[in-house]
Amino acid sequence: MSRKSKLTVLMAAIAVTAAACSATVGTVSPAGDAATDVVTTTDVVTSTTVLENAGNLPAGPSALDNRFDDTFPDPLIDPSDVVSGGPPPDGIPPIDDPQFISVSAADAWLNDVEPVLVVDVDGDVRAYPIQIMMWHEIVNDTVGGVPLAVTYCPLCNSALSFERVVRGVETTFGTSGNLFNANLVMYDRATESLWNQLDGRAVIGVLTGDVLKQVPSSTMSWGTFKDSRPDAKVLDRDRTGVSRAYGTNPYTGLDDPNGQPFRFNGEIDVRAKAMQRIVAIESEGAAIAWTLDAISSDESALATAAEFNGEPLTILWQAGESSALDSSDITAGRDVGTVGVFSAVVDGEVLTFQADGDSFIDDQTSSVWNIFGEAETGPLAGTTLDPVTFVRTFWFSWAAFRPDTELIEAS
Repeated sequence: MSRKSKLTVLMAAIAVTAAACSATVGTVSPAGDAATDVVTTTDVVTSTTVLENAGNLPAGPSALDNRFDDTFPDPLIDPSDVVSGGPPPDGIPPIDDPQFISVSAADAWLNDVEPVLVVDVDGDVRAYPIQIMMWHEIVNDTVGGVPLAVTYCPLCNSALSFERVVRGVETTFGTSGNLFNANLVMYDRATESLWNQLDGRAVIGVLTGDVLKQVPSSTMSWGTFKDSRPDAKVLDRDRTGVSRAYGTNPYTGLDDPNGQPFRFNGEIDVRAKAMQRIVAIESEGAAIAWTLDAISSDESALATAAEFNGEPLTILWQAGESSALDSSDITAGRDVGTVGVFSAVVDGEVLTFQADGDSFIDDQTSSVWNIFGEAETGPLAGTTLDPVTFVRTFWFSWAAFRPDTELIEAS
């Protein structure tokens, strides 16, 4: 059987399993017995909440029920290009009541090379292990007092976080069961409009044209995260509300640089291989992307000087993060490394960086920096580079949404 045939059969099985398992099961006991292992957080309210000075959401039919309704505003995409991924709405169940444990408790079941999605809002730092996210795709959470939808699309390998407030109204998001350009199509539970995950736009329904505010977030290896953020909160896999094979990858073989995307019905931009991993940023109508080969190395780390819209940047790459979409065992996935993108300007001076082991040194002051863009020693110790919001995804996906992207490949 060919690789494509195997992947098709596998994904069909996943869809059936997800749909069959979508019902909530009894809550499982926390992983840790000690009270200090469980981090108490405020539960997410899944009903719509109107915030102070909120606007009004328009009434109308559900795009989740009928995306072809002719009373909607003109859709931003052709509704016929939205295809079923297999499961029904919320058949891949979002986590609406996320529970958290301490870093030390999570270390009992997370391997140092595993990727975790990191969100930091005003010092409220949380890690969402990809081994959990790939089975749920959306976590409706509140971080640092900000209502967020923390999202992950396995087929595109895109992890993004958004404020889940639309026109002043707090809502939650669910999985529609549909895909557009192989990307997760979300729906808001206030109006049931449909939203692209990769760009946070409402594309069909009464909210068509609205855009969610993106919050910086990125994946990194668990080992790096736990050493740098020992007091953070970690999403608990024992209290998700459902039973899943956490730690295993149901999309085995998807992350193949020479492979083809699954359930993608668009044109592939041939400037790079479809499944090439890229790091992309966009601003003021422009977009740029670097292939993983252009910013990574056979060494422990690499610093790459870059520029976008006239702004000097530094892209830091550090080995040690496994691909969650390669092997059936996430910890056995190939090393794709951790990435950080930052402004290279500190106090009006442009810094340039070199890798030194698994750390980074700036040429101007010889201060030593970590992958978070934090100076740990030297004259600039305590200084933090301004982070730049970026997306790590596959080339086919990004190019389908932003075909005008400037692509930087390895020389």
